[in-house]
Amino acid sequence: MDAFSPFPPDWTKDAVHAVPFGCPACGEGSREAKDVWLNRRAPVFIEGRKRKWQEFYVCECDTVWWAWSSDRPPLDLSKPSDEPLDIEEG
Repeated sequence: MDAFSPFPPDWTKDAVHAVPFGCPACGEGSREAKDVWLNRRAPVFIEGRKRKWQEFYVCECDTVWWAWSSDRPPLDLSKPSDEPLDIEEG
């Protein structure tokens, strides 16, 4: 499935609105999803002429959920990686 396809996959019909952002059944985030579809054809305009859209996910636990793109928490890039970097000193 193409996440940017203009046509929604059948599984989106069973989606539940997740508040807060994440799987309502197990709590996993969007990065752990097995499948994703973004409803970019029907944006909602919010203050400041910004747009938000529905993001649909199939979780690893098979729960289908959706949330607004504006509710997605920011990505924290300051966390250390699980794998150490190999840095050669010379």
